[in-house]
Amino acid sequence: MSLRVKAEPVLRPLMQAWWRVRRPMTMGVRALVENDAGHVLLVRHTYVDGWFFPGGGIERGETAEDALVKELAEEAGIAPTAPPDLFGIYSNERVFRGDHVLLYRVRHWQVCGGEKAGEIAETGWFDPYHPPEGITGGTQRRLREVFSGEARTSAW
Repeated sequence: MSLRVKAEPVLRPLMQAWWRVRRPMTMGVRALVENDAGHVLLVRHTYVDGWFFPGGGIERGETAEDALVKELAEEAGIAPTAPPDLFGIYSNERVFRGDHVLLYRVRHWQVCGGEKAGEIAETGWFDPYHPPEGITGGTQRRLREVFSGEARTSAW
């Protein structure tokens, strides 16, 4: 496992180049998960810096909601207990040409157990008005849109 973690930063640009050829447009999901205290769930990956909403890519033959459920289980050990609300669809061109992100708001969930994916270094619950140091720009903008009423943008 440690070899995989160390190799991912090196392989990431090569994988992205391959994806650009094979899949000129990509789509992913992210989940803004809230707990009863009003905090939001964020994850830190082993292969890239920053705090993010849990999520990942939508695979061929998979619906967006199926991908969201899969990623929440793998990255956070939780499962929605009600349909998530689609908050917005964003272009992620600055990070990866042709990429789009669907952001879902998950307010009803339960712990589903299981071991978290090895790519997750840490998870945490945070006050959306006072996010942790190192939060990514897109994640911070979405928190302001949801909780502070900031105008939505179309770019992640």
